[in-house]
Amino acid sequence: MTFLEKLAGAVAASNVCVGLDPVPEKLPDHLAQRRDGIALFCEAIVEATAPFTAAYKPNLAFFEALGIDGWNALERAVAAVRRYAPDAVIIGDGKRNDIGNTARLYARAMFDTWGFDAATVNPYLGSDGILPFLQFPGRGIFVLALTSNGSAGELQDHTDNSEPLYLHVARLAQEEWNDNGNVGLVVGATKGGKIREVGEAAPDLPFLLPGIGAQGGDLEKAVHAALGPNRPPGLINSSRGILYGSNGREFDRVAAEAAKTLRDQIQAAKKTGTDRVKR
Repeated sequence: MTFLEKLAGAVAASNVCVGLDPVPEKLPDHLAQRRDGIALFCEAIVEATAPFTAAYKPNLAFFEALGIDGWNALERAVAAVRRYAPDAVIIGDGKRNDIGNTARLYARAMFDTWGFDAATVNPYLGSDGILPFLQFPGRGIFVLALTSNGSAGELQDHTDNSEPLYLHVARLAQEEWNDNGNVGLVVGATKGGKIREVGEAAPDLPFLLPGIGAQGGDLEKAVHAALGPNRPPGLINSSRGILYGSNGREFDRVAAEAAKTLRDQIQAAKKTGTDRVKR
């Protein structure tokens, strides 16, 4: 099975990607004092949200910051996804990149050691840092193209020959790096009209869209631009908006409701977009 086929199967019923960004200070009270509290939190979130979710995106920094306990929690989180949501895509969100030899080891870590289905990759070093990640059949990457953070424009909006850098990255990903059909793009949902512009530059590439919820991205505009009827399968990521609705014992039930609500909102926005195209 190719990565695009796995992704298409995962999004058949939902385009929701749950970002696993565990913060010890935000844990429910009954888990906060436990050494394995992060692991238990992630396991419960995955089990509760599985019926409404197409993908999970553990942000590696949140686990790495906790040392060995964090690595153990990540291992348990990945196992929970395989157990409760076996068809879901797991995206290792490390934004990795380096020169060729190091990139090869990063790729091995992402795909062989952790068993992620995909990884986020920073393209700043060029193809030397991209190609090692593309040598794993059935695994994919999401290349940072147009990110949702406030200072992204310092580099990504830089214009050379009348084309901003983020569009140059999108065209490289589409025309040079996608020989195996396993490249996607990270495109911030906070970027409004630029999302469609990136889609026109890279019509065959699926999008991973962070920035909905706490970062203020417009869900309907993002869905219309990135998940339209002529677009490849894509994912809308939400982290804080799903994880931290409650710090009580019902935290997992509240997270499940948030994931379900997001799924339904995406489906409704997709329908209005399709109806608009038909008219």
